[in-house]
Amino acid sequence: MSLIEDLQWRHAVKAYDPSKKVSQEDLNTILEAARLAPTSSGLQPFRVIVVENQELKEKMVMGALNPEVMRDSSHVLVFAAWDSYSDEKIDKVYDHHTDVRDLPRGRFSSYTDKIKEIYGAQTPEQHFAHTARQTYIALGLAMAQAAELKIDSTPAEGFSNEIVDEVLGLKELGLKSVSLLYLGYRDEEKDWLSAMKKVRVPMEEFTIKK
Repeated sequence: MSLIEDLQWRHAVKAYDPSKKVSQEDLNTILEAARLAPTSSGLQPFRVIVVENQELKEKMVMGALNPEVMRDSSHVLVFAAWDSYSDEKIDKVYDHHTDVRDLPRGRFSSYTDKIKEIYGAQTPEQHFAHTARQTYIALGLAMAQAAELKIDSTPAEGFSNEIVDEVLGLKELGLKSVSLLYLGYRDEEKDWLSAMKKVRVPMEEFTIKK
């Protein structure tokens, strides 16, 4: 199937079959798609926390807009962004870049000095607003990859960031949750959206030509 056909197939599932689990191989493929997502300056300023443990999911359910979807999904992917930029974080990323490419460390110092100056003039709140936006590119690619594998998914912002961050200990990692992605297999009888036609704004309205 083409990517367009995969996207036409997928929808935000409203009920999962808790007896069906995503295989480790398929999960790894979805995570790899997210890992390969492009990010600003190649910094990858976020991490994906994989939650399969049912006890942890039960703790995160409080404050969730669709608690049963979280509870019954096979896995919950938590897209969590850096709470701020720092010179140390930037250097760590670019040291990794040069090491992998067999280049001397500091090879990109003229560029990293520039972005350090830019971020140094900003507040932590501005940093997080920027890092959080990066996560949505990875979220989209993860959903597309899941669709290709015929694995259902539901993106979610309807949850308590405070609860998720506390349950997963994200503050200690310098991270803040941004969005969730529920993965699994739909319950055909309970997923009321499954039988409905996919609806989007018509192309002639969606695109604006100048």
